Amino acid sequence: MHVTHTQDAELLAAHHREDDANVVRATWPVHRGTGARNTAAVYFELAPGAHLGTHTDSAEEVLVVLEGEVEITVGHESTRARAGAIAVVPAEVPHDVAAVGGAARVLGVFSSNTIVSVFDDTWVPYGTRVLGTPPPSETLAA
Repeated sequence: MHVTHTQDAELLAAHHREDDANVVRATWPVHRGTGARNTAAVYFELAPGAHLGTHTDSAEEVLVVLEGEVEITVGHESTRARAGAIAVVPAEVPHDVAAVGGAARVLGVFSSNTIVSVFDDTWVPYGTRVLGTPPPSETLAA
């Protein structure tokens, strides 16, 4: 069994190339590399006014708002969601999550253990628009 306590997780800080004030802190606590067979999860924290950035994911995602209030945009539709809300984002549909008012904590759970996310903007310090779960190792692929 793999257990992650979000309050103890090591979060990596990154920002969009075009907006160094828009810092997102995140980690992938569940994915193929941690032993998950069919799911992955990303946990992220948004400072007040920060947003994840428009992107697509290779698998369907269920967003769970853990703390705060966010505006979730999926395609051309936006809605506000507060702590306790759950939203579904279809695979390959452009979407974004923005903190409204104060800080927010969100968990994204995916229907696959390997995720590729393609963002509209490059992430610093990664130097890429493509992020996601670590690539599967040959050992796990066997």
